Amino acid sequence: MKTPLLDVDTLIDDPGVGILVCCGAGGVGKTTTAAAIGLRAAEAGRHVVVLTIDPALRLAQSLGLTELDNTPRPVHGIDETNGGSLHAMMLDMKRTFDEVVIAHSEPDKAEQILANPFYQAVSSSFAGTQEYMAMEKLGQLKAASGTPEAPWDLIVVDTPPSRSALDFLDAPNRLGSFLDGRFIRLMTAPAKVSGRAGLKVFGFGVQLVSSTMTKILGGQMLQDLETFVSALETMFGGFRERADQTYRLLSQQGTSFIVVAAPERDALREASFFVDRLEADGMPLAGLVVNRVGHVTASGLTPARALSLAETLEESGGPKSATNAAGVLRLHAALVKTAERQRALAERFSRAHPGIPVVQVPALSRDVHDLDNLREVGDALTGAA
Repeated sequence: MKTPLLDVDTLIDDPGVGILVCCGAGGVGKTTTAAAIGLRAAEAGRHVVVLTIDPALRLAQSLGLTELDNTPRPVHGIDETNGGSLHAMMLDMKRTFDEVVIAHSEPDKAEQILANPFYQAVSSSFAGTQEYMAMEKLGQLKAASGTPEAPWDLIVVDTPPSRSALDFLDAPNRLGSFLDGRFIRLMTAPAKVSGRAGLKVFGFGVQLVSSTMTKILGGQMLQDLETFVSALETMFGGFRERADQTYRLLSQQGTSFIVVAAPERDALREASFFVDRLEADGMPLAGLVVNRVGHVTASGLTPARALSLAETLEESGGPKSATNAAGVLRLHAALVKTAERQRALAERFSRAHPGIPVVQVPALSRDVHDLDNLREVGDALTGAA
């Protein structure tokens, strides 16, 4: 059975597609893929915003921007012949959390929460916060789309470079488990019960931690904790509700997931897990991008023939040019073997997932650092290269 080709142009030309999510393991080229798709869609006439969660600055550099932050920035230098536009931004996890606090709290309460050390710890380093804030920001971008200040009709998301590609989908449930956990219920007990009874409940909880921690908990820290607990009561329910809304948005018509993988065993295995998870959750999967595939132009020269010629040249004891030619032949043999191994791995994925569209993107001979390079990647994504 022939593997269907992932048609990226059909996706970006469809006005019904409003969200494209590029997902996969870290280090497989999701950021470059998202940027290339965003640029190609904008030059085809779409109004695009690219949201990256990658802390690296590759996206900003390739789009000709000096910096990216939590606000979408217009990208200049694109071909606007078809009437499209391109914005880009990089998620600032802490700032997004702060914006949510300010938007959903009274000014005095928000100021207390932002200064609270427990809030600062959770908003900066709690496991899953980055993935959850990516969901928050996606929801914000979608809600604002189509306005003069936010003209985009297509959001391209570069998911977090987490150890597991599933973390982005699991963020709402992880947050819900955290909020519903016994520890949080214990923390919220003093806020719900006044006077000595409340302190007694809190004291019972404190006994669960080490004696050293008990000594550290003074009056100020207790007050800070109570302030943070109050924030949990008034805000986190809204967090969970919005996360659930965004999760439902991802499963609806108008969203498409593109899984990105390198042509290596571990990356394709993770891509396989992600494809299975997307299908199990009913998420709309567009297909797989196998990125940075080895490509050899002189394909008629087999590795065995190249190595045989190299040995003949080396045994002849000829001039230095012959030695150099032998080295080139050995390099060619190695490159062809690598390309064959990578194609075999991609074919194994397709056999395990028949019917999943796939496109293979050849590895570039240089790093992606400007719009022209992104256009080259976009051409490869659509088979136009």
